[in-house]
Amino acid sequence: MRRLVLFMHVSVDGFVGGPNGEMDWIHVDEDMFEYAGQQTDNADTALYGRRTFEMMQGYWPTAADLPNATKHDIQHSQWYSSVEKLVVSRTMQNEFKNVTMLRENIADEVAKRKQESGKNIVIFGSPSAAHLLMQYNLIDDYWLFINPVILGGGIPLFKDVQERLKLKLVWNKTFDSQVVGLHYEKE
Repeated sequence: MRRLVLFMHVSVDGFVGGPNGEMDWIHVDEDMFEYAGQQTDNADTALYGRRTFEMMQGYWPTAADLPNATKHDIQHSQWYSSVEKLVVSRTMQNEFKNVTMLRENIADEVAKRKQESGKNIVIFGSPSAAHLLMQYNLIDDYWLFINPVILGGGIPLFKDVQERLKLKLVWNKTFDSQVVGLHYEKE
């Protein structure tokens, strides 16, 4: 059985985007990229909401070709180009290679994908998709990167959660950027 793994940057006060969805408060460093790279090696499918997919699609397909591409840019660009992408969108047209649009019965479709053979399915950001999948208790792993900032408002990490979910902390680390990484598994 495949696992559905969420990667999300979050503020100390629990927001994943500012009041207008801005993400200029997010800190990243090379050490964090190493951990993310290890996890993408364990995944063959990425799940995105429409906005996050548009952002990813605008950068990652050609990131490895840039003159100042980092090791992370090259590795993640290659991974991004090779994996299947599931995009939650009712409006976007599918004109992309390795992309499947999830338009209806999204939770059922994701639950079916989890039953298939293969590697993990990862969600990078995509708060609206994550909120939907949390409602159906489909996320197995929460990789949360707590950034040293209080936003005071914005897009909450947890929204419309219907019932208590017990988690087990399996990893934590404070990065040089002062971001605290936490990996929780569903109990």
